[in-house]
Amino acid sequence: MNKLTQAALTVALAIAAGAAFATQPVHNVSGSRHPNISAAQKLTDKAYQRIVAAQQANEWDMDGHAAKAKDLLDQANRELKAAAEAANQNHK
Repeated sequence: MNKLTQAALTVALAIAAGAAFATQPVHNVSGSRHPNISAAQKLTDKAYQRIVAAQQANEWDMDGHAAKAKDLLDQANRELKAAAEAANQNHK
């Protein structure tokens, strides 16, 4: 196997692994304490679900972009949780 084929295979496996390990955003911020952050978490979950639907409709062939978008939504969700925790500490 030449180096170009190995590199392409490695990239393909990395993309597949990323898609497999992407986790759906969790809604874990109190809506009564942080209504805007809670609403943003709900929207990240909705967006994640729409990407899953798009992947299924397109038979997963999106060159890894959908999987990366799901990862970024999960990251945004974690940042929202961190923002709520920081607000809790700053406003005790």
